[in-house]
Amino acid sequence: MTTFSNPYVRNFLGTTPDWFKITILSFLALNPLLYYTVDTYVAGWVLVAEFIFCLAMALKCYPLQPGGLLAIEAVALGMTSPGTVLYEVEHNLEVILLLMFMVAGIYFLKNMLLFLFTKILVGVRSKLMLSLLFSFTAAILSAFLDALTVTAVVITIAVGFFSIYHKVASGKEFTAEHDYGDDATVHSPNRGDLEQFRAFLRSLMMHAAVGTALGGVMTLVGEPQNILIGNQAGWGFIEFIFRMLPVTLPVLVTGLLTVVLLETTGWFGYGAKLPDNVFNILSDYERFTAKRRTKQDKAAIVVQAVVALWLVAGLMGHFAAVGLIGLSVIVLATSFSGVIEEHRIGHAFEEALPFTSLLVVFFVIVAVIKDQGLFAPVTSAVLDLQGTEQIAALFAANGVLSAISDNVFVATVYMGEMTAALSEGMIDRDTYDLMAVAINTGTNIPSVATPNGQAAFLFLLTSALAPLIRLSYLQMVKMAFPYCVTMSIVAFLGVSLWLEPVTDQFYELGLINHHTDMPGEVASEGHGNGH
Repeated sequence: MTTFSNPYVRNFLGTTPDWFKITILSFLALNPLLYYTVDTYVAGWVLVAEFIFCLAMALKCYPLQPGGLLAIEAVALGMTSPGTVLYEVEHNLEVILLLMFMVAGIYFLKNMLLFLFTKILVGVRSKLMLSLLFSFTAAILSAFLDALTVTAVVITIAVGFFSIYHKVASGKEFTAEHDYGDDATVHSPNRGDLEQFRAFLRSLMMHAAVGTALGGVMTLVGEPQNILIGNQAGWGFIEFIFRMLPVTLPVLVTGLLTVVLLETTGWFGYGAKLPDNVFNILSDYERFTAKRRTKQDKAAIVVQAVVALWLVAGLMGHFAAVGLIGLSVIVLATSFSGVIEEHRIGHAFEEALPFTSLLVVFFVIVAVIKDQGLFAPVTSAVLDLQGTEQIAALFAANGVLSAISDNVFVATVYMGEMTAALSEGMIDRDTYDLMAVAINTGTNIPSVATPNGQAAFLFLLTSALAPLIRLSYLQMVKMAFPYCVTMSIVAFLGVSLWLEPVTDQFYELGLINHHTDMPGEVASEGHGNGH
């Protein structure tokens, strides 16, 4: 809480702590001094460090405000120009369209997804099998839809089931009004089951969240940086899958095996089972809602399933830019589900637009990095290496940065650096494509280490569910640790040992083809598959 008396200072960054406000103001005062009196290169790196700090402090304040202030100051100081920023935005328009329309499109498929996950939760009694199903289903959905939205659906389900048990454990009927955040109303005999249910949901949510990362890395639309990378490299939907497969398939198997290990041993806070009393209540509620579901409700679920099939077909066929396919999903799903009011449509954009705005701020920082040549020494060190060492070093650099900052930001920076290296003749096109795989897997997989790196993890941590199931920042880091270790090791081995030879085999089989064009040319000519 702020203790400043001045109303302007109290309004600045709202309810963030005093020390955070002072830190941001200090950043804004320090940058001009460094830029004009010390060195522009040093000032640029300090700006990047300050921006990463804002990302790391996302739980104190959404990074758009403090990061945006830093970005505005950077342009005002001349660290970059509005023209360079506009170029970055135009160059990454497909990513912006993805976030604007695809996430909103999936919002209108939420009832169908809720129906699917609910059936899984009440239909499978084995905790191990349930954990595997949640992880694998989240991976499949995230590969074709969007990790953030899939996480939002799972959160909605968990909050719903928690509230139902909490209500019944407090002696109320299914339809009664109830404050499920107040444990004082829970009858004493049910307190033990409630705590076990919390542990059960914590483990299930973490399995699902990691599942979104397992699937999200595999396809062009799984994560925001994927389309940025795929668009830059000129890869179509199918080609992207094959390019990533030497790394992502072993990582997927490893992630699922880690589920088995954790649920079997109970290590790192996993293994809690659903109490029988809770299961009986949830089953009763599922039957209760099924009886109340109208013909129109059922028809809406069927329509949403058909639209989801169109979505998958549209993405695999690459009929249009991903964001435009998302827009078609909005039109089709709303038209045939009876959603015609503007305010109901507007809710769908609430989740996507804040992150879209933040992404544009990323592009300002990327423009500073380019104009000030900040990554030139790092890039030179990587490019001085040879063969697989070069690719492995790029994976490691992306992995470390993505674990402590935002993976979209890191991917944007490194893809820009490697594209510049290709245009200057420092690497050939085949090496560039291997590097793009290293950047994508590096930013997607090790980033599960903390909520800072994965948008889906941060969304879970800041959701209404987290305090209900006692999921804190440290608890999430602890539960993500075994996944981070096993998946990162296998991904590093994949990049170092398997990526190049398997890619060569894919070339020979005709599953992918060598590119001869410069990055971005294929994307601008109409989204070919790189043939």
